Amino acid sequence: MLPDVQGLPDERGVALDEVGIDGLRYPLLIADGQGIKRETVATVDMSVSLEAGVKGAHLSRFVEVLHAWRDQLDATTALSLAEDVRTRLGTSNARVRLSFAYFLERRAPITGARSFSEYECTLTAAASGGANSVLLQVRVPVTSVCPCSKAISDRGAHNQRGYVTIEARPAVDAQLWFDDLIDVAEASASSPVYALLKRPDERHVTMAGYDNPVFVEDMARHVVVAMRSDKRIARFRVHVVNDESIHNHAAFARLDWTVATGDKDA
Repeated sequence: MLPDVQGLPDERGVALDEVGIDGLRYPLLIADGQGIKRETVATVDMSVSLEAGVKGAHLSRFVEVLHAWRDQLDATTALSLAEDVRTRLGTSNARVRLSFAYFLERRAPITGARSFSEYECTLTAAASGGANSVLLQVRVPVTSVCPCSKAISDRGAHNQRGYVTIEARPAVDAQLWFDDLIDVAEASASSPVYALLKRPDERHVTMAGYDNPVFVEDMARHVVVAMRSDKRIARFRVHVVNDESIHNHAAFARLDWTVATGDKDA
């Protein structure tokens, strides 16, 4: 029998908020909004609280639990994963954070040509003896056309790539997933971006964006209007940034919102 050094007692009387593993790259299957499993590789952080009298956590158990859940992850099973970590390591609190590329098949707006669009997503699940929670975050690339540039120019208007980041905490027992947040983010912009566009699609996207100019402030407010009355959401944060095409800086807008009370911290 090999000695269990981590399980030895510690006499310094210092409890630790989090102990765990950080930056593990691991292949996973993540369900999309239609229940289809998508292959991806996640960067994984996993942690537990550590009582004052315990010397260390058994880090190998994090990977064992992750491997057991790797092919069945969605919002519900992510909570089960965190609870499994908490139970297996015998602690009061556990947290699992998965950051990964999330791919959805998109059709070009005119020709219907199919391609996959990539979105940066993070799924965080926390278990605390019944007080469990999930946090979803997605970063969505979009196109925006400047309303001011359009208004003052004889021809054209400057446009740029932007990113809408939405972080949302679902309400208890609510069915909310990355697809829902992506739809809100893309609808807030002048136009979505696509991996594949044929000439008729490019023409359509260019003109549609020109007909729908938005500032970063507009995009942030569009997101808030779409989400603040959604009963599936308890709290959310939106951060919009434009990589300005004619300025040597980026422009951004941000807002935190608690849906139940309407409280905000701009």
